[in-house]
Amino acid sequence: MAQLTIQRLLENNRSWSASRRQTNPAFFEQLCGLQKPEFLWIGCADSRVPANEIVGLQPGELFVHRNIANVMPPGDANSLSVLQYAVDVLNVRHVIVCGHYGCGGVAAAMEDHPSGALGHWLDNIERVYEANRVEIDRLANPQARVRHLCELNVLAQVRSVTQATSVRAAWKRNQALSIHGWIYDLQDGLLEEISPPVSAVA
Repeated sequence: MAQLTIQRLLENNRSWSASRRQTNPAFFEQLCGLQKPEFLWIGCADSRVPANEIVGLQPGELFVHRNIANVMPPGDANSLSVLQYAVDVLNVRHVIVCGHYGCGGVAAAMEDHPSGALGHWLDNIERVYEANRVEIDRLANPQARVRHLCELNVLAQVRSVTQATSVRAAWKRNQALSIHGWIYDLQDGLLEEISPPVSAVA
């Protein structure tokens, strides 16, 4: 594969814009209208998991928040502000927490223990690992252990979303809002629902 340059990205942008206008001359005018997506996607920043593309949605149809290993820490102002904006302002009806198999962040939390800001961020996943270590370590295959932690991490982040103040307040005022846990398989491009939707918690 030829090495991409910054200039190539700008050229790609111009081609993309021209293609959109050719297909639909009013595309950008419509896009400048009110943002009203029904879905918030909380996913991994991995470049191989393009949120809009894998669910077949156009720009404007999916509100997206991505970070290393799709984590929603209880005290993280960035993640919580995205969630609050999606729930309170955009009135999304669905929050999708989506992890993926082969996640480097999850693998690093199990094995590498990086230092600095990344290590601090991955502490969130290490806590999931420690809470489920016996179950995970029982699996003989190292790859299977990482895959299982990818799933458990999604479930943990779904729980974290359900505990957020903005989500609890939405449910209290009977706002229609469901939280979903999905996982994406890089090997076949398919999504799988790994937890039933949560529409309210006690």
